[in-house]
Amino acid sequence: MSRHDRKEDEVRRMLRAAQPPVPADLAARAVTRGTRLLRRDRLLRRVGWALLAAAVLAFVAWASATRPWEVPPAATTPPLEGW
Repeated sequence: MSRHDRKEDEVRRMLRAAQPPVPADLAARAVTRGTRLLRRDRLLRRVGWALLAAAVLAFVAWASATRPWEVPPAATTPPLEGW
C-alpha cells in the first residue's frame, strides 16, 4: 500500500466517523472574535502611523534646528597679516 493510499484511507475513515456536534453560538463567537481582531488591527495601524508621523516631525524639528546640510564654521581663523 502506497503512502497516498494510506492517507486516502485515513481520510475516508475520518469522514465515515460520527461528526462532533457544532456549538449553536459558533457563528456569533466567530463574528465577535473577527470584529475584535479587526478593531485591534485598525488600532495598531493607527498607532503605527501616529508613531511614524511623530518620528518625521521630530526629524524635521531636529534638522531645522541643527541644519546638518550647512558647512560647519572653521575651527581656526586665518592669520591677519598686513595691518
